[in-house]
Amino acid sequence: MRILIVDDDPKYRAFVARGLSESGMVCATAPDGETALERLGSESYDLVLLDVMLPGLQGWDVMEALRARNVDVPVIWVTARDAIDERVKGLRMGGDDYIVKPFAFAELVARIHVVMRHHRARTDLRVGDLAIDIVESRVTRGNRELRLTRTEFGLLRCLAENAGETVSRTVLLQTVWGLDFDPGTNVVEVHVRRLRKKLDDPFEKPLVHTERGAGYVLEDRG
Repeated sequence: MRILIVDDDPKYRAFVARGLSESGMVCATAPDGETALERLGSESYDLVLLDVMLPGLQGWDVMEALRARNVDVPVIWVTARDAIDERVKGLRMGGDDYIVKPFAFAELVARIHVVMRHHRARTDLRVGDLAIDIVESRVTRGNRELRLTRTEFGLLRCLAENAGETVSRTVLLQTVWGLDFDPGTNVVEVHVRRLRKKLDDPFEKPLVHTERGAGYVLEDRG
């Protein structure tokens, strides 16, 4: 497990890195937000331990940048700021947990493992004989790997994360294309057709279903 520790206190970084290394994890560190974003843009990490108070970019800014870039890495806030409103803010921004300093090291290790279990569960999506590996952007149905474009993968991921529920055209435009308005084109319908050609047509039963006037649903209906 590769961990990035982001904190401006060098003694703290060394202490945590040493402890996590003794627990079998591989650690890298960053003293500020800019360095953290550079590392996350060029290297792969399984989890980030992020402080709020940083020189230059604050932890809040780092989190916003990660989500804007669609970097899907779990983040645990580790900070001395313990106000309830800040804890709520950190979680609402996309943090997976919030730990207040000082903390028991055993608790930190336990929380890291819990967060990673939850993250792995949500990055491996299954619907019937369809399997989606979010981290590797890999899709298989049965024993066949499907080659999808980035947009097709985003469309399938949105449907899979809401499997069994109808996803409206509006939600798809917002989630897949980042549009908060209707462009007045059939872009959604076109890409759904393309997805179906790869996902459904070669197989005995379809997984993508149209709910007329409502949207689309990904579901194994037997």
